[in-house]
Formats: sequence, C-alpha cells, structure tokens
Amino acid sequence: MSDYQHEVEELERESATAARLFDVRRIIGGLFVVYGVIVTIAGLTASDADLRKAQDININLWTGLGMLALGLFFLVWLKLRPAVPPAAADLADGTGSDAPSKG
Repeated sequence: MSDYQHEVEELERESATAARLFDVRRIIGGLFVVYGVIVTIAGLTASDADLRKAQDININLWTGLGMLALGLFFLVWLKLRPAVPPAAADLADGTGSDAPSKG
C-alpha cells in the first residue's frame, strides 16, 4: 500500500508542476512583457518624423508602457494566486472544479 501511496503522491507533484508550467497567465504575461519592452524601446528611439505622423503623440512609448503594465499584472497575478490542480480524492469523488454541479 505504501508503494501505491508513493506513486499517487509523485503523480500529484508532477501534476502540480505541469499546471504551474503551462498556466496561460504565464504565457500571456511573458509575451506582453517581451513585446512591451520592444515597443517601448521603439518609442524611446522615435524620430521627429515619426512623432509628426502621430500628431506629436509617442504612440509606441505609450503602447509599450501599457503592454508592460498588463504583462506585469498577469505575472503578479500568477505569483499571488498560483494554479492548484484538484486533489486526487476530489477527482475520484467527482467534486473537482470541472465536475457538473449537483442539485
């Protein structure tokens, strides 16, 4: 019985690691941060001609800063509320978060 329990605990650890690794908030946040940095750099290096085209508003700078803020929001959200997979007992009982509600 202890071998079975050990295997169940190992699978639960692997499931938790996979849930954290493939959380969509990590992917979205990471992409927004990377693209935000690129667009912010483009905004910081904008020429006068680029600014005139946009009626003297540095669109790349403001968009890049917005993307950085959104990406950091997703990453902070991920850090504060990490994804927790349902326990094996919950899945066996059918009381997991994706189970149909009773009633």
